[in-house]
Amino acid sequence: MGRRKGEPIHGWIVVDKPAGLTAATVVSRIKRSMNAEKVGHGGTLDPLATGILPIALGEATKTINFAMDGRKTYQFELVWGAQTDTDDSDGQVIATAEGRPDQAAIAAALPVFTGSIQQIPPDYSAIKVGGKRAYDLARQGESLALEARTVRVDRFSLLENGPERAKFEVDCGKGTYIRALVRDLARHLGTLGHISVLRRTRCGPFGLEGAISLEMLESLGHKAAASEYLLPVATVLDDIPALALTAEEARRMRQGQSIALWPVAKRSPLIGLTPGDAVQVKCGETLVAVAEVGEGMVRPVRVMNL
Repeated sequence: MGRRKGEPIHGWIVVDKPAGLTAATVVSRIKRSMNAEKVGHGGTLDPLATGILPIALGEATKTINFAMDGRKTYQFELVWGAQTDTDDSDGQVIATAEGRPDQAAIAAALPVFTGSIQQIPPDYSAIKVGGKRAYDLARQGESLALEARTVRVDRFSLLENGPERAKFEVDCGKGTYIRALVRDLARHLGTLGHISVLRRTRCGPFGLEGAISLEMLESLGHKAAASEYLLPVATVLDDIPALALTAEEARRMRQGQSIALWPVAKRSPLIGLTPGDAVQVKCGETLVAVAEVGEGMVRPVRVMNL
């Protein structure tokens, strides 16, 4: 007899990740405790970080990019006067500085790091360099010269400032490294700094109000699949238009076929659609696929087996 691969469980669970674990470790533990066939995560968190880690099960893994593309909120603590090789307290101190900015100087600097900004990712990051992860190369002692990327910071607020540490809250977009933000803010203020505490409080549609601890989730075991914590696959698709299909259109789309746009759009006259738009297509309450609008057609991109 073949080895069982797990149960087909579909949906999202929002885990409040504890410190000290990688996102991959959390996925592995959930897969084992729930006996789930397929599990992934929507947005990596460093081992030091805590907070919102969206976990995708089954067909929800096909919508992970929508979770990762969503806006995120972080609260974090910055330690002034020391730079580490990882830009957080898990690393080794590689330089120190005497400067300690006051509240007025910090407040004046924050607008510089708000809006669309250029950011060089930390050496210890998942960016690929020549096919290898930057953090693997950094651990091998290789000198890296990562290129700056455009990221977006919508809000950068100072919550508290003391003689050695300051606390902040940030709303930001995909690809923003908080460790790099801390590094660059400290340098802009004439000193050095690193993160000592990092907590994600929101990731796309997911917030702490709907989260469950990893310990509690593991205690539920197989019962977690029938609990209130398992959210629908379409939870991360709330921001994109939904189109209604007939049973015949749904059958064709499940077979990977495109369907004519105009009869579908006619049922949703208030939705403005242009080529390239992502849409969710449903038959009744069942999600059939994530699709893309083309010239007169709707093309399935990720077909759901629900």
